[in-house]
Amino acid sequence: MQIQHEEKADGKGSFYIMGDDKPLAEMTYTIANNKLMIIQHTEVADVLQGKHAGHQLIDAGVSYAREKGLKIFPLCPFVKSVFTKNEAQYKDVWNK
Repeated sequence: MQIQHEEKADGKGSFYIMGDDKPLAEMTYTIANNKLMIIQHTEVADVLQGKHAGHQLIDAGVSYAREKGLKIFPLCPFVKSVFTKNEAQYKDVWNK
């Protein structure tokens, strides 16, 4: 699965996995004050369930945050649960 990234001029963006004509998985975010990446929502189509697509989106978002020197506030319950279960892995980017 190839993760794609879209950044918009208004500070919003998404990481996503495309199907034939639409995203099959997507994680949306907003950048606040050029310091904080707020991950709002993650959604994965049934066809990708069990294939760790959501985790791959998180990994892409975390890599992006690390490259840009951002902290992440996981507003999305799925992302927050992954961060909580793997706290040591994300402690450098997690804005609790």
